[in-house]
Amino acid sequence: MLLALLCIGLIALLQRVGILGGVDHAVMLAAGAARDTGWGGHVTPVMWLASALGDTIPRLVLLAIAVAILCWWREGWVALWLLAFIAVGTLLNLALKQIFAMPRPDLIQHLDVVKTYSFPSGHAAGNMMMFGALALLIARRWAWALAAALIILIGASRVWLGVHWPSDVTAGWIEGLGWLALWRAFLPARRGQQQRP
Repeated sequence: MLLALLCIGLIALLQRVGILGGVDHAVMLAAGAARDTGWGGHVTPVMWLASALGDTIPRLVLLAIAVAILCWWREGWVALWLLAFIAVGTLLNLALKQIFAMPRPDLIQHLDVVKTYSFPSGHAAGNMMMFGALALLIARRWAWALAAALIILIGASRVWLGVHWPSDVTAGWIEGLGWLALWRAFLPARRGQQQRP
């Protein structure tokens, strides 16, 4: 997690001094140009849907379902771990947004309504945490593959919709991955598993 925070700070610094500006602008301008093409008109609704599914309310609904299933399976400690992991991780992202206080990009038209700071991306961080945690609990290759696909799609949708720089999304992914790595050490043993040291 410490390494993740250092990487996030470095990305923020590079973004502020303009070193990442060339890449950020090029990718976002390419997304804006692609939106205006024939095939782009079909991609935009998919990106809207991906962004909406990755928003706070759907994540909370998914969290509630996961917690209910874990409680049904009498995995109360794991359910509590998941709740605390997501709750504190969400507060971490909000704190980082306030610390860096970076405005949203205005290079292309926003196709989503946004009112918070841009860096690091809450969609990228939140969904890395949520889907990463679920994949960790399911512990199957298909779960990791599905989680990775959803995380990438939701992150890309924020750039496509014009509300995040690519570096915002990258920092969000790093934040979520670092948080998951830290909290993995505190994951309670599941029923039928050997107790972790």
